[in-house]
Amino acid sequence: MSAKNEKLDMLRHSTAHVMAEAVLKLFPGSKVAIGPSIENGFYYDFDLPRPIKEEDLPENEKEMRRIISGNHDFVREEISKEKALELFKNQAYKVELINDLPSDTIISIYTQGSFTDLCRGPHVANTKEINPQSFKLMKTAGAYWRGDINRPMLTRIYGTAWEKPNELKDYLNMLAEAEKRDHRKIGKDLNFFHIDEENPGEIFWHPNGWTIYSIIKDYVRDKIRKDGYVEVNTPFVMPRTLWERSGHWSKYKENMFITESEKRLFALKPMNCPGHVEIFKHKLRSYKDLPLRMAEFGSCTRNEAGGALHGIMRVRGFVQDDAHIFCTEDQIPEEVAKFCNLLKDIYKDFGFTDDKIAVKFSTRPEIRVGTDEDWDRAEAALADACEKAGLEYELQPGEGAFYGPKLEFTIFDALNRPWQCGTIQVDYQLPSSERLNAEYIGADNAKHNPVMLHRAVLGSLERFIGILIENFAGALPAWLHFQQVAMIPVAPAFNSYAEEILNKLQDAGFRAAADFGSDNMKGKIKTAQLQKIPYMLVVGEKEKTEGSVTVRFRDGRPQQIMKIDDFIAYISDKVNSHFVGI
Repeated sequence: MSAKNEKLDMLRHSTAHVMAEAVLKLFPGSKVAIGPSIENGFYYDFDLPRPIKEEDLPENEKEMRRIISGNHDFVREEISKEKALELFKNQAYKVELINDLPSDTIISIYTQGSFTDLCRGPHVANTKEINPQSFKLMKTAGAYWRGDINRPMLTRIYGTAWEKPNELKDYLNMLAEAEKRDHRKIGKDLNFFHIDEENPGEIFWHPNGWTIYSIIKDYVRDKIRKDGYVEVNTPFVMPRTLWERSGHWSKYKENMFITESEKRLFALKPMNCPGHVEIFKHKLRSYKDLPLRMAEFGSCTRNEAGGALHGIMRVRGFVQDDAHIFCTEDQIPEEVAKFCNLLKDIYKDFGFTDDKIAVKFSTRPEIRVGTDEDWDRAEAALADACEKAGLEYELQPGEGAFYGPKLEFTIFDALNRPWQCGTIQVDYQLPSSERLNAEYIGADNAKHNPVMLHRAVLGSLERFIGILIENFAGALPAWLHFQQVAMIPVAPAFNSYAEEILNKLQDAGFRAAADFGSDNMKGKIKTAQLQKIPYMLVVGEKEKTEGSVTVRFRDGRPQQIMKIDDFIAYISDKVNSHFVGI
């Protein structure tokens, strides 16, 4: 974390404490739980004597400003567990947290004004460092204590805090723009998909949305085929025994949907990797077969918590543009570099150029499989690959997968919001003799375990489509949009000419449709604009006589009169080059 981010994190954490002090003054008898800083802000959980409404938040902000104006120091003190239990004896949630600590633990507390909290810190030195015009309480929500549905439901108050008022203003403006771009709203307006309340986290794709989905899948399929991948498909349901051997049963079981048949346990696959190893093992492999790049548009299911689900961005059922590269250790650098080039090429066609991509290197997590020696080799190999690929990255200690280190590729959208999508992970564990025992015959005629590179470019197709919808506010590039051209006759007398043009467009491979409805021309244009169709071709007497079309553009640029062949050549160039626009 940069020094600036550390300072902002400290400021937000301190503001959370001020908010807690204000809540205790406005709601006497409240119980406090936890209040960390989070991305773009902070929250604090409370057990309140009466429900708090969002209309109460301005009064809470007013009290916070009064506290800030008192210029209170944040005073740190270290005390024993026994003293902490006595100090917080009327705060049941704090007592529970304290009791979870070893008996000889030295506990730190922070006090500002009339509020004392159990806290590691750090904090700002004084409340005067919190600008009273640079924070805002945003919303309330329910949150189970310690994330356990069997524990009390608490009230969570979210806020945001910044160093300067203009930073708060910019953030609130971004949120307003993000609300307009919300993929759930646009998805409904453009008839892309719906999600049934009784089937949370599973998507019903409508024709418009499925057209986009299929375009993206076909595009990626063509790219990876040209890059030397073979495509496979593995079962959706696989036995517990396989997941035990892979290590997922012990490390990931709580996220898996489990079923039983004939007194045997099975799991709906949450990822595709064990299935790909099984295909690799199905015949004897030689070192001459490596690298073997095996791809799958794998349907996966994960038991995500209901509260974490979010439109098509966070779901239970999804498809990954997944692939696994089986290679030797000395092939890792070349394969990682090759993958990075593929990823950048694909991202560029969706509008995410190099300046909108950030790379993070995630190292061994606390819970992992394999020896430290294995991890040393894997991390060194990936670092070497980054150097050879010329990749600049930010280090993320402890954020690797449980089986190996990884690179994560984050893209930044039109609002400069980060979205982690692509990844490549070095895995010595899954194909090892201790796990799934994938083997190949080396040049020495001995058996060896390959290295397995897990990689995805888009990640979840569902989530990536949600990102695209919000990035382009639904106005997808012409090569991606579900309908590229709308034919609009000015009157029924020109329907036959419109249909003639429509047939030419469809024969040329474009997604086009004609509006022969009862609306007048202006109504039809408005309908096409609401559908964010890139090109609207208006035809009437003049166009029919000249064999032309009047082209209206979605982005509002001046309309043009073109011969139909010229228009086809124009959009062919835009579509075939994957131009990010129209």
